[in-house]
Amino acid sequence: MEKTKPRLAAGMIVHNEADRYLPMVLGDLATYCDSIVVLDDGSTDGTPQICQAFPQVILHRHQENLFWSNESALRVTLWNLVLAQRPDWILAIDADEMLEPRFKQEKIQWLTQQQYPVISFRIYEFWNSLTHYRVDKLWNPQMKITPMLVRAQPNMVYHWMPQPLHCGRIPMDVGPAYFSGLRCKHLGYANPEDHRRKYEMYTRYDPEGQFSPRAHYESILDENPVLEPWED
Repeated sequence: MEKTKPRLAAGMIVHNEADRYLPMVLGDLATYCDSIVVLDDGSTDGTPQICQAFPQVILHRHQENLFWSNESALRVTLWNLVLAQRPDWILAIDADEMLEPRFKQEKIQWLTQQQYPVISFRIYEFWNSLTHYRVDKLWNPQMKITPMLVRAQPNMVYHWMPQPLHCGRIPMDVGPAYFSGLRCKHLGYANPEDHRRKYEMYTRYDPEGQFSPRAHYESILDENPVLEPWED
């Protein structure tokens, strides 16, 4: 009897992503995920309609925007919604992130290995364009290895970092992580027009730099960041 292929479910939080990268991100995820669970965090634009255009998307909505004031609560809710789909693995990804194409080629390898319950990826912060990423200060991808792929354990009691911002995208106690060597594109700063908005939101909700260094927030506005070209 042929073995059932492991089921992969992506989970993401969205808020007013209609004019950003969501169609591209969902279109890519749809090529290798069995389901995509989306928690809409009070969007007021066409984000829900974009999500509903993809058959793999399971959309959940609430009216209040909580991300900046209680990210942890959103992450817990999203995690439970993804677990309800009974996947074998969960990909915790944001609405402005894309895994490099090599993951599709190696997907079965990662989902069938039994040694590690968590797989990490290196995050590349695209800056001012979709062709270059930032390498200076804390934006350097060598310092941004992030756990994103987690084996689902439905009977496990999960615990999350109890802070309202920068709480992590996966629970704290899911097991040791293995660095895959695979890359993830983060497009959140690819448009220069987003820089000031992000800076103002971070410094508004974390003015003392309690959850991330204040100097890191200030570096969002650097006029001459060090960039390198992306190569597939």
